[in-house]
Amino acid sequence: MTPDPAALAKTLVASLLPGVEGRYAVVVGVKLGLPLQAAIASSLGGVILLSLTLPGLLAWGEELARRLAERRGVLARLAHLYFRYAGSARRRAEPFVRRYGFLGLVLFVSIPFPATGIWTGSLAAHLLGVERNTARLALLFGGALSVGIMVVTGQVYSSVAG
Repeated sequence: MTPDPAALAKTLVASLLPGVEGRYAVVVGVKLGLPLQAAIASSLGGVILLSLTLPGLLAWGEELARRLAERRGVLARLAHLYFRYAGSARRRAEPFVRRYGFLGLVLFVSIPFPATGIWTGSLAAHLLGVERNTARLALLFGGALSVGIMVVTGQVYSSVAG
């Protein structure tokens, strides 16, 4: 049976969202009725997209935030929120990255806890000066590992069942 294209698309979109990413999108996919393999594949699609694009977008986004922070109003407040979040991301990830380097970033991204994952790991890698291609590879491995952790520990089915 062919998986529902709408459920695949919803799972992919969920896997791109900060805080959800691939690790929780796999739960979304199964909850939407996708077979586990299809939910994993769609979730990993988001992991790949985020891992390859976020490291390159952050330099541009940070420059934009700097310019907006110099202004007044709502956009300036949003820029200041970004810088507050960026500082927090750096503090959380720095011990992992400084101590273990590449593997530390993989570990940080793979831990299925709030405020870890590809979005935060990508931001932390940028702020800590991790080379973009190294960051991309670490994000990819860590994101895929986080999906695997959710599946292997049974979090997917326990979240759906109860």
